[in-house]
Amino acid sequence: MTTGAKISSLERRAVPGSVPEELSARVPAEQRGPGLDRDAVRLLVSRGGEVSHHTFAELPRLLRAGDLLVVNTSPTLAAAVDGWVGHARVVVHCSTRGDDGRWAVELRDPDGRGTTRARAGGPAGTEVLLPDGVRLVLEEPLSGRSGRLWWARPSDAGVTGLLGRHGRAIRYAYTERDQPLSAYQTVFALPSADGAGSAEMPSAARPFTTRTVAELVSRGVRFAPVTLHTGVASAEAHEPPYPERLVVPEVSARLINTVRAKGAGRAGGRVVAVGTTAVRAVESAAGTDGVVRAREGWTDLVVTPERGVRVVDGLLTGLHEPEASHLLMLEAIAGRAAVGRGYEEALAERYLWHEFGDSHLLLPGE
Repeated sequence: MTTGAKISSLERRAVPGSVPEELSARVPAEQRGPGLDRDAVRLLVSRGGEVSHHTFAELPRLLRAGDLLVVNTSPTLAAAVDGWVGHARVVVHCSTRGDDGRWAVELRDPDGRGTTRARAGGPAGTEVLLPDGVRLVLEEPLSGRSGRLWWARPSDAGVTGLLGRHGRAIRYAYTERDQPLSAYQTVFALPSADGAGSAEMPSAARPFTTRTVAELVSRGVRFAPVTLHTGVASAEAHEPPYPERLVVPEVSARLINTVRAKGAGRAGGRVVAVGTTAVRAVESAAGTDGVVRAREGWTDLVVTPERGVRVVDGLLTGLHEPEASHLLMLEAIAGRAAVGRGYEEALAERYLWHEFGDSHLLLPGE
């Protein structure tokens, strides 16, 4: 499994400036005031070069009958667990379970504030003691490009159960406090039979509530579920995504192909992915002919403007840092100018970033 693209720092500069620290969403929307729900976030809408400002609750009125939302059903795991390397305490971020029983993990140092800071990975042979006497032995880096993530072999096959007993959601320094795992689950999350899930929340879907979904359905918007289990992000290095597990069911493939066959003009529906994970899943299942076929396994696809998109017409996502590799995917869908214009507006209007932040809907120009 290898990633399929190299990304230069120059290519990442599609959006202006840096994100001020005060624009980091520190707590979930529903905790910012009485009577608020998850959908109490703002929604920036980009249609070509045009930008408008809304609330997320307006989403059903911004889409149209016949549109299809591709949603990721992966549940979020309690993927952070305390461990020890010799006498040193570490925090282990469990990213991905391999086919051979090993786990891709990132070791991080506690920062004394309830979050963590980056730590050099390795070397091979390093032993990490976890709760319940489980041991991890680091064997090799996941990629030759970075020593951040390592393949580690556990002494016990039940790592997922251990995370359920002792783990917690991965949390980064911009957040204010720990949150229950339920705060990191989306309305679309479904348990996996083998206990698999995402190391980090597929956060684009977080603002959806059952009320929002019901209104969308009542207005003729349909849903196509896919599954992509996301690994641990590189919060400091902004590396492109690593190989991840996916499932694109036959029924979802048929739905997507039906909508595309009708065209995305004024009379036809549009395929709108909810999150970059949904884009990666569905584009991985699309052939060069633009037909989506059922698929299960691993994907190493990195969507860039050079590769383009074959299926997705629009994207509902969060706001990404200027250095984030995800911005190349946004450019592939909406174009560099539209992405840059949207981010200028988001900064000027003080939108909030990160997993508890505001949303961005990118649609084709009318």
